[in-house]
Amino acid sequence: MGLLALDLGVLNRRSHVLSIKEAALWSGGLVCLALLFGGFLWWREGTTHAVEYYTGYLIELSLSVDNLFVFILIFQYFAVPAELQPRVLKWGIIGAIVMRGVMIVLGALLLERFTWVIYLFGGILILTGIRMYRGDDERIEPEKNPVVRLARRIFPVTPAYEGQSFIVRTASGWYATPLLLVVLMVEWSDLVFAIDSIPAIFAVTRDPFIVYSSNVFAILGLRALFFVLAGAMDRFVHLKTGVAAILVFVGVKMLLSGWYHLPTGISLAVILLFLGTAIWTSLRTRPGTT
Repeated sequence: MGLLALDLGVLNRRSHVLSIKEAALWSGGLVCLALLFGGFLWWREGTTHAVEYYTGYLIELSLSVDNLFVFILIFQYFAVPAELQPRVLKWGIIGAIVMRGVMIVLGALLLERFTWVIYLFGGILILTGIRMYRGDDERIEPEKNPVVRLARRIFPVTPAYEGQSFIVRTASGWYATPLLLVVLMVEWSDLVFAIDSIPAIFAVTRDPFIVYSSNVFAILGLRALFFVLAGAMDRFVHLKTGVAAILVFVGVKMLLSGWYHLPTGISLAVILLFLGTAIWTSLRTRPGTT
């Protein structure tokens, strides 16, 4: 929570578009802090907890980066001005952290009381990975989103953005602005990604502290990372394939957990291989080709 306050309340008190240099420095600093936290766990708790944390952090970071693709599609669909995007990202991150905390508690309780849920989680991850590989998650359809539809029923929507306001009062009554719909879409995507990511990390560890800390460190750098990668996301053409492979791998691991426990160190190596290969092949691919 201290890092969240530092990021959103001190360093980025004003919603502004981060420069590439500013965003890269902040993103790099958060990655270093995440790695140092793993070193602290290594010193205090031993190798097992540290490797579990690093594995969970890498899974959550890869899924969080993939979430940036969805953010970009949402911003493009609603034609969100660049100066308003940081405000949306700020609320998206706050919502993601809250939702992850709630879902981690619920997931831990379910696994404690119903051990068979681990197989349900595994199946969800495999289906999600297959859907991601096929590109089924790339469509942005706000008119079909239940949250957006509910908001439109409660408030009429202004035809244009009204600065940084989510709701405005006019002579004819209260109106929602398109910015509110954008935030609702971002929060909805956070919820969908939480449904995928929380089961994934429970395949690595059942320790709620490690699960939540790895989630928080991965999410906190998302706002700055957006401005680092937004202009180059089309270069990472194989990243979705790599993340899909990670989800399928973790899902299979969960399905087999009742018969065989794959060492966490091996899981970490496999995830690094998938992610590294996706980035390497993307950088070697010429723009406009796959």
